[in-house]
Amino acid sequence: MGYRRVLLKLSGEALMGNQGYGIDPAIVQSIATDVAAVVATGTELAIVVGGGNIFRGLKGSAAGMDRATADYVGMLATVMNAITLQDGLERAGIATRVQSAISMQEVAEPYIRRKAIRHLEKGRVVIFGAGCGNPFFTTDTTAALRAAEIGADVVMKATKVDGVYDKDPTLHSDARRYETLTFQDVLNGELGVMDSTAIALCKDNAIPIVVFDLFGPGNIGRAVAGEAIGTRITPSP
Repeated sequence: MGYRRVLLKLSGEALMGNQGYGIDPAIVQSIATDVAAVVATGTELAIVVGGGNIFRGLKGSAAGMDRATADYVGMLATVMNAITLQDGLERAGIATRVQSAISMQEVAEPYIRRKAIRHLEKGRVVIFGAGCGNPFFTTDTTAALRAAEIGADVVMKATKVDGVYDKDPTLHSDARRYETLTFQDVLNGELGVMDSTAIALCKDNAIPIVVFDLFGPGNIGRAVAGEAIGTRITPSP
């Protein structure tokens, strides 16, 4: 496989499929199947999952909620997704641990860096919930932070599109997909791959990012194997 230790970032919206809200069990099962194939090769895999399919802090704030309060509600939504994903993975025969940045010992372990690394070394998939435990930070930033903490070789961002485009491909038929970009390209072009804090964290720690389509069968395995899939973002050309 192309990478030894991988941080996979899943958006909450990806889990809801075409439902518009909540979690689509078929999507969870598809992810579990792909993850099982990756883990079977010996790759160590950690996952950060968002919560936008249930609640998004920025939207709550825009509707009049206190921003910090809205973000905490969003963090709780990510734990719901993490536990659901854990159930799907374990039904596929994958040993899994959920670690939460907000203490909730009845359903998840607290986030402890050394313990997370030990789980990975034992072949368990670790799912990080509750973001980084602080408001005003996105789950993209959490993915970059956790990747740096556990020594991941790459951040894989699984999305609904097959890479990074110069403009929205759902609105513009002439949108052009990039095969490779540098971190500076992303920051200068404000391309919206991840928020600027997440990009800066990956840039400072020389952690490449691969953005790819989650819904292509076997795409997680292809990305982890280092195949030319989606868009790769690196420190230099």
